[in-house]
Amino acid sequence: MTTETRLRIAMQKSGRLSDDTQALLKRCGLKLNVSDRRLLAHVSNMPIDIMRVRSSDIPGLVMDGVCDLGIVGDNTLEETALERELMGIASGYVRTTGLNFGGCRFSLAMPEEFEYTGIECLNGLRFATTYPQLLKRWAEANNINVEFCLLKGSVEVAPRVGLADGICDLVSTGATLEANGLKEIEVIYRSKASLIQTEAPLSAEKQEILDTLLPRIQGVMKAKESKYIMLHAPKDKIEQVSALMPGKETPTILPLAGRDDIVAVHVVATETFFWETMEELKALGCNSILVMPIEKMMG
Repeated sequence: MTTETRLRIAMQKSGRLSDDTQALLKRCGLKLNVSDRRLLAHVSNMPIDIMRVRSSDIPGLVMDGVCDLGIVGDNTLEETALERELMGIASGYVRTTGLNFGGCRFSLAMPEEFEYTGIECLNGLRFATTYPQLLKRWAEANNINVEFCLLKGSVEVAPRVGLADGICDLVSTGATLEANGLKEIEVIYRSKASLIQTEAPLSAEKQEILDTLLPRIQGVMKAKESKYIMLHAPKDKIEQVSALMPGKETPTILPLAGRDDIVAVHVVATETFFWETMEELKALGCNSILVMPIEKMMG
């Protein structure tokens, strides 16, 4: 099959987002042939090619139609779109679906000794950042006048060497900030990974591949957020038991062999199922309460 009929997906070459993306595609049934030395990987059981590049390159590859799809952090996507818009370069894309990994926040951080009294006290300060457009948009929206210096790495050292008063960078756990004597003062953007698609129409062959892949991705995402709940409940307490079940799914009620007073209740929960709920169910006379993860879902 020629390259023109193979769906091309851009993903991060290495890092946490790369690991999560590979895990997602494998859970979707794709057999990846990934090598650290090769930028182009092939899926052996579907007509899909994976282009492994830097995160910052992914939005442009999709916006320019080089790749059909891309999996990228929202922060990188937004920064690229703002930058290209400023330069008058086409920045169109379709956000096909949000993904439930790659979560982080884009925050302002200052030296620990800085006395923070509100965003007004940031007026006139200089921030080191890798994402100047996101910082500029936030500052303009909040009527704050700040300066920035662009750094592509080691942003945390900027205040220590006198390059900036503070930093504006991605934060996951905050451990790196603490190790460099910084404290988080404002969250200006929250980010997760997204699957994006080129605005250009896909060929019939590529669209058919996407129509197969996309429900699988959505099914994996939904399964990761859901739990399968099974329990035995008194037949005369079904209404109260159903009211305690999380989510919008209607429970399945099944008879138990040799019992007229107890039934089996099965339900898929798309909301958190707390210990307190299990204790309430037990108080109603329920037993054998099982909460299990779901590997795949469809429909």
